[in-house]
This record gives sequence, structure tokens and C-alpha cells, in this order.
Amino acid sequence: MDLPPVGLGTMGIDDPDAVATALAAGYRHLDTARIYENEAVVGEGLAAGLDRAAGAADRDLDREDVTVATKLWIDDLAADTVAPAARESADRLGVDALDLLYVHRPRGDYDPEATLPALDRLVDEGSVRNLGVSNFEIADLDRAIEVIGRPPAAHQTELHPLFFRPDLLDHAREHGYPVVAYSPLAGGRVREVEPVVEAAEAHGTAPEAVAIAWAAAKEPVVTIPKASTEDHLRANLAAADLELTDAEVAAIDAVDREEELFPA
Repeated sequence: MDLPPVGLGTMGIDDPDAVATALAAGYRHLDTARIYENEAVVGEGLAAGLDRAAGAADRDLDREDVTVATKLWIDDLAADTVAPAARESADRLGVDALDLLYVHRPRGDYDPEATLPALDRLVDEGSVRNLGVSNFEIADLDRAIEVIGRPPAAHQTELHPLFFRPDLLDHAREHGYPVVAYSPLAGGRVREVEPVVEAAEAHGTAPEAVAIAWAAAKEPVVTIPKASTEDHLRANLAAADLELTDAEVAAIDAVDREEELFPA
């Protein structure tokens, strides 16, 4: 699955205009989840962004240009609940089909032998275009591949300079799927990471831009930082074009701190 280097993470966003502004700025990947309780907000922002583009003289945005992703929470993962839960999410988002639907965590009602085939039927029916997983360990990923007979369309996981899992990236490379890095700014803590700050000073940019560039430089990683103001939205989008030196990347890789913001 092809995803842009920087998408919009929407956890905590409660204003549709932030989503519409992101689309106008060039974002083409919107990520939400049922547990965020803002799918309707994202849907309103998507509709507003498409309406604005339709009225522009140089229209350059259609629905099919935007990947709309959401996630089923752990109590939506029984075989008989995934389909109605997915329909509810699509309705709230105002879309005919979900471009990317994730298992949010392999917990609760998740049973790979029951959950994954039920989700795969939604792909066959066309109500879901791509099936992804989130917060999986290697064993979970291997079992999912065994059950559905192919790699996930994407694996979303926490990744930032304070929590870096090379083993998950190696697995993604081996099986050919993207890693979608959430919380790439570590909740703002990247400003406390010395190699990140030093690289930011060297490039005349913000530590947040360095953190995004560091993640985006790692095949096959894409990022979904949260932002709500136009300045921050544009800054995050531009960060993917920042080229760090090999030495800067290595210094950030070597940060010896494991601070997971959202442990299982």
C-alpha cells in the first residue's frame, strides 16, 4: 500500500476545520479510530475539504486522492461485530468504503482465526479497501499473515526517537508493507533529546521537523503527527523533505531511552 510520508493523526482533534485545512495544505492521509470518538469530526472535515476543492479554479483534490483510515477497538473485534462496527465508522466518516481499516490492538475480543477472516470478507465485499493492524508484536504479525495468507496492508505502531523498534521495521521490509508511525513527536518530548536538538540547530529548523525527517527516512516508515494549526500542519508536511546526515540519523538511532507513550 502506498502512503504519503506525512499524514494527519487526529487523536484529540475536535474541529473539522483542522482536517479541511490539512487537506488544503496537501495532506492525503487521514488517520482516526473509533476509540478517539471523533470519526464524525474527521468526516465533516473531509467533506468540507472536498467542497472547498470542488469550488477552486485549480481543483486538485478528489475523494479517491485521500486515504481515510480508522481502527476497530478491542471490543469491536468479535467475528459478528466487525462488520456492523466498520459500517458505523464509514457512516460517521461519510464515506462509501473505508480505505484502510486496522485492528487497533490484538487484545479484548481479538481472535486471529475469527477476527481476521471476518475483516477480510469486508475487503472482498468492497466496504473496506485495505486491512491493517496496529500495535502488533512479531508473533502477532506472523500469525496474521498465516491466517489471511498475505501481509497486512500496513502496520501502525508507536515510533519516535525515544521508542524505536528496528525489529518491526525489519519485518515490514521482509514482507513488503509500510509501517505507519504514530506519535512521531513523542508528545513533544523530542525537544528533550540531545541529538534531535543538535540536528535541528544544524539545519535551522525545529526538533519536531527532525523527528519526522528521521522517521520518514527509514524505509518503509510513514508518519502521522497530530497538528491543528495551519503553520504546524505545513511544517510537519515539509519536514519529510529535510535530509539528515548519516551521522545525525545514527546519533538519534543510538538514543538509549525506551519511553513508550502507549504501552499495551
